[in-house]
Amino acid sequence: MSDTISWAEFEKVDLRVGTIVEAQDFPKARKPAYQLKLDFGSEIGILQSSAQITVHYTKEELIGKQVVAVVNFPKKQIANFFSECLVTGFADEHGNIILTAVDKKLPNGSKLS
Repeated sequence: MSDTISWAEFEKVDLRVGTIVEAQDFPKARKPAYQLKLDFGSEIGILQSSAQITVHYTKEELIGKQVVAVVNFPKKQIANFFSECLVTGFADEHGNIILTAVDKKLPNGSKLS
């Protein structure tokens, strides 16, 4: 288990639901990855992210999928791409990521509470 954090520290992490609206190959990434565009609704808008999820997901099956992402990290440059949010997931037994998703449709931008 990691170090204990306070509730106030946890509240600083802005976890939101977004719908993947675009998925493209990311050939300049060091490890196989996709460039994603996610719709977080009118308050946040469309953000992009790089995700190393090519083992478990095709680009086609990602479109329309609602996932959980951190939207208040600073932008991170990966090759020639700026990731604006962090799509969350869990590593399987081989270290390949399975996305954190919701099991029922929610409005884009819904905040974890």
